[in-house]
Amino acid sequence: MLGDALVSVILHGSLTLDAFMPGRSDIDLLVVVDEPLDDQQLAALRDQLAGDAPRRVDLRVVTRATAAAPTLAPTMEAAFTRRPGKAPEVETGIAEPDLVAEFSIARAHGRNIVGHAAETVIGPVPDDWLIEIGDLQLAAWQDLTDHADHAELMVLTACRIWRFATERVHCSKTAAGRWALERDPSLGAVEE
Repeated sequence: MLGDALVSVILHGSLTLDAFMPGRSDIDLLVVVDEPLDDQQLAALRDQLAGDAPRRVDLRVVTRATAAAPTLAPTMEAAFTRRPGKAPEVETGIAEPDLVAEFSIARAHGRNIVGHAAETVIGPVPDDWLIEIGDLQLAAWQDLTDHADHAELMVLTACRIWRFATERVHCSKTAAGRWALERDPSLGAVEE
């Protein structure tokens, strides 16, 4: 679909952090392309990704320039989210602060499926940026106390942010929860 424009397809997330749980974990893919997607390439990706997915798949497309020189809010060419039983969600041309953490994790633990290795196409991300973005995320979540659907994600991501801020280590949400409980066994929300 992308031909010579494709630089790399990088698998990251729970599958590369040895934390994949069938039926629960999603599949995270970062696609790096040489130039911004044209309408024909975007349409081809939409067509290819249409249909049902056996599990959630998050596929983000960025240019080589965006991956090579991360910013605090890098722009994605496209973000495709596929969920079982639902039509794919597609967003284009959005600045996404969460992509900074994705770049850092993919650079450190990503596995290239096609093309160049992650560490050769993704530039370094300053640790301070990850902590700053984590702080902003935690502040935003303080007002979401009644979002039961997202409670697990928020609690375990908070543990990931805490561990990274303390040890500068990327890990899965599950590993971060265990790490947090080792430090403070009274954290009932983490235990749940």
